[in-house]
Amino acid sequence: MTAPTDRRSPVTVRVFTQRLSSTPRGARLARRLAVAQLHAWGVPYGTEVVHRVEAVVAELAANAVTHGRVPGRDFELRLSLVVGSVRVEVTDTRAECRPPDPRDVRPSTPLDVHGRGLVLVDALADRWEVLDREPPGKTVRAEVDVPRWLSLIR
Repeated sequence: MTAPTDRRSPVTVRVFTQRLSSTPRGARLARRLAVAQLHAWGVPYGTEVVHRVEAVVAELAANAVTHGRVPGRDFELRLSLVVGSVRVEVTDTRAECRPPDPRDVRPSTPLDVHGRGLVLVDALADRWEVLDREPPGKTVRAEVDVPRWLSLIR
């Protein structure tokens, strides 16, 4: 008797998780770690996917440090290479400072000091959402589609 063959693709192929200090240095490190991890997974430096993921991570990490910071608490960066895309998740521990949902993001005016980060995420990510987490906090999840993603798997 032979086992049935399952031809479905795996849901998640690769995962990287790192907790970082809720400081500007932690946000910069998140961006650099994301680019290095994509390269380690076979996504070459300088590609559109890397540039888009890098900008999304930079904006979400900056938001976590600026708006989601709780003194003494870190934020978490999680990257997943899933079927067809790179998933970026940035989690912080402040629940009461929730960003708008994707359908509620409005472009900022030229004189606005803040408010461009999620507009950029909305423009660069193929999908994104805000999720509550337990214990209190939130996760902003964004996905950037990866063309020819199967060729990236080593």
